[in-house]
Amino acid sequence: MIELTAGDARVVVDPACGGRLRSLMVDGLELLGEERRAGKEGEESADPMTWGCFPMAPWAGRVRRGRFTFEGVEHQLPINMPPHAIHGTVFDRPWPTSLKIGLGPDWPFEGSVEQRIDLQPDHLRLELLVHAADGPMPTSCGWHPWFRRRLARGGTADLDLDAASMWQRDADGIPSGDLVPPPPGPWDDCFTGLRRPPRITWPSALTLTIESSCQHVVVYDEPADAICVEPQTHPPDALNLGPAVVEPGRPLVADAVFRWS
Repeated sequence: MIELTAGDARVVVDPACGGRLRSLMVDGLELLGEERRAGKEGEESADPMTWGCFPMAPWAGRVRRGRFTFEGVEHQLPINMPPHAIHGTVFDRPWPTSLKIGLGPDWPFEGSVEQRIDLQPDHLRLELLVHAADGPMPTSCGWHPWFRRRLARGGTADLDLDAASMWQRDADGIPSGDLVPPPPGPWDDCFTGLRRPPRITWPSALTLTIESSCQHVVVYDEPADAICVEPQTHPPDALNLGPAVVEPGRPLVADAVFRWS
């Protein structure tokens, strides 16, 4: 574990569990959801998709049927959320304590991802750098935080989201490529054209503002116990809709700042 403190804030990073934030404490309040167990009784195991705050690379969100084509070559990714591939290749693998890891054998290109973490008394800054090793490759990246719906004190979380557009989902639950005006929530959707940074407010406790260089944010607020507000450089299925293309020495760089007051 890596523990950082600044003023009344504390972060615990767990490299062994996908390089994720295991804990984000502010003024004695835990903001992130704890590790969850899934499966039959007696056979339960941790579900890496459903807790903490984990980095997503070399793609963020779903890839339709796990297939994409780059430079005329079709590639098939492992299906880890049937019938799609989801959240990249690093969120469920142990990272070195240096917080830099290769993209692994399930990704058809040589490369790595690096995470940098800086904690200050009033904010947490995260940075991801996705590197290509020996040639161009497509990519996107982002973070998947699970924020608690209720804290130890304060009321139920309220999300303030003001976005111009939402990526319309088709029958597969994947963006079709069309942008539409956002309907009322709850959502499991990707938004763009943010007019201001999203904010989560726990009345009488604190307000968390999510600032980012990313142009997209996925909001998943259907669960009764959690709200996910996920900064992403590109929408889900970006490997098909139009990814970033990185080359050796020219990484994709993204940052996100969780600021509290």
